[in-house]
Amino acid sequence: MASGKLHVEVEVKSHADKIWESLRDFIYIYPKAFPNDYKSVEVLEGDGIEPGSVRFITYGEGSPIVKVSKERIEVVDPLNKTFSYSVIDGDLLKYYKSFKAHVTVIPKEEGSLVKWSCEFEKASDDIPDPSVIKDFAAKNFKELDDYVGNQA
Repeated sequence: MASGKLHVEVEVKSHADKIWESLRDFIYIYPKAFPNDYKSVEVLEGDGIEPGSVRFITYGEGSPIVKVSKERIEVVDPLNKTFSYSVIDGDLLKYYKSFKAHVTVIPKEEGSLVKWSCEFEKASDDIPDPSVIKDFAAKNFKELDDYVGNQA
């Protein structure tokens, strides 16, 4: 089956530390700040932040094809403001045998740059690349920037 990678970079106005902390607090912030996209985030194993943690996400109406997802946090590197996670169960795995994502926040002179990438293996050759997931991630980072900016 075909495999591939997708990347997106989103420039945000917020300081890298604020974006990083908000991403780390995903389990608390996203359902509260973006209820149309995230109904709930439940921690099944660990603390929901550190490697090995497993979280179960129930998506809202704003999520295009995925309504539930179980993710395992694989890597967290606070010094370099980067983390990785794998989807281990849920709707996405109907389409992809494997799906891993990586997020990095890079400080800039003004604001910061959020990089998101994913590696995937399609369940069949006729499945399209997960561009809709990439677009959803980019939209979320822009919305998170607005949210963080309004918390000052």
